[in-house]
Amino acid sequence: MVSIKDVAKEAGVSVATVSRVMNNRGYISKETRRKVEKAMEAIDYHPNQIARALQRSQSYFIGIIVPDSNHPFFSDLIKYVEMRANEKNYKLLICNSLEDPEKEANYISMLRQNQVDGIIMCSHTMNIESYKKVTFPIVSFDRFISPDIPCVGSDNFRGGELATEHLIQSGCKRLLHISGPLELDILSNRRRDAFVITCMKYGVAYDIIEGAHNKLTFDYFWSFITEKLSPEELHKYDGIFCSNDIVAYALYIYAQQQGLQVPEQLKIIGYDYHSFTRMLQNPKLTTIMQPSDRIGSMLTNTLIQMIEAEEDDPHVNNTTVDVTLIKGDTT
Repeated sequence: MVSIKDVAKEAGVSVATVSRVMNNRGYISKETRRKVEKAMEAIDYHPNQIARALQRSQSYFIGIIVPDSNHPFFSDLIKYVEMRANEKNYKLLICNSLEDPEKEANYISMLRQNQVDGIIMCSHTMNIESYKKVTFPIVSFDRFISPDIPCVGSDNFRGGELATEHLIQSGCKRLLHISGPLELDILSNRRRDAFVITCMKYGVAYDIIEGAHNKLTFDYFWSFITEKLSPEELHKYDGIFCSNDIVAYALYIYAQQQGLQVPEQLKIIGYDYHSFTRMLQNPKLTTIMQPSDRIGSMLTNTLIQMIEAEEDDPHVNNTTVDVTLIKGDTT
């Protein structure tokens, strides 16, 4: 049976160097990494993951809990988390909370029982105190939980500011924001804060309609818009900032049915710029892009840094990722 020593001999490097390559620890030049990987392939060497896990008291599994993996943003996010985790020799367990606090708590318990090395938390229905009782590494997406749980998210306030300023600079005089659930203390609600502050700054009239936190489907958003915005109400506004792109697309269809021309009579801007938005060609939505690739990579890097940190230095910082305005056909 071939061993790590055989790999080192074939590559012409030390056993320690081969170990660093396999564990992604320490600095390794691209040339050295290629030599080691080529040697492993040449002699058909496959690391014993079980033995490595036992040696380091790790499972090399991480969990991710999302509201709904069917939502395009979270689908994209999971993909990038899995890609980065795989590069670091970790496997991913995916859990859908469907915004149910009991289901979310059960998943945390299940992941703990299966001895995952850490969790990426993207579902935010549970009380913050529940997270503080968890003893293994957690990284949160878009929610500050405690100083010991780092948070990764996009610059939601700047995103709301960009969206609102774009509508105002495009000539809008009366704006509406269709927000997410405002009762939750999550960073995405900073978009609402920026919307209000920017409207007040420019002296523009505005209103806000709050969405539910446990619904992410197109059918829900369609029903929500048609119930909350009568044709008479809709005609009051000339610019609408939506909390996500699915809301924006549903609103576009509804406005067309009501005889409103977009963007001539009503300008619409969304948020996310995920795979669904990029697929749309008619119309191409104006939206705020929060880069799911960078967010996914940062979430994974942060969690693995915590997992592999020395006991006396587990601290990692919160991370905020920049957002970008994407101009489309709806403004």
